[in-house]
Amino acid sequence: MAFVSVTRLRLRSSRFLLPFLWEAILSLRQAKRASGNRFASTRRQPNHVYWTLTVWQDESAMRAYIRSGSHGRVMPKLIHWCDEASTVHWLQGGAEVPTWQEAERRMVESGRMYNLRYPSTAHAAGVIQA
Repeated sequence: MAFVSVTRLRLRSSRFLLPFLWEAILSLRQAKRASGNRFASTRRQPNHVYWTLTVWQDESAMRAYIRSGSHGRVMPKLIHWCDEASTVHWLQGGAEVPTWQEAERRMVESGRMYNLRYPSTAHAAGVIQA
């Protein structure tokens, strides 16, 4: 079994782009080196939308990662930087990495929204866009 974690973030302004990208690079590097990590990747879409897809040995390994280092430092900033932010997790049999299409499908079907300071209209309405 593997624990899969997907996030979708949309920056609310290009003024946050450089600090966000710097923190994203550091967080991705941290994830790839984290104990229990099996896979870590990111993806960019138009309109400042960024995705992460990580696969972990178990949920506790993922939780240890998100609370520490670069990732732990950037999380509080996202409530100000983003107008859309959501996550979805699931257990997956086998070691295969899910496709981005599967990640999108699961996000839309069962993603959880973060509380944000400046949510978009879609975010405020509880709509997750793929």
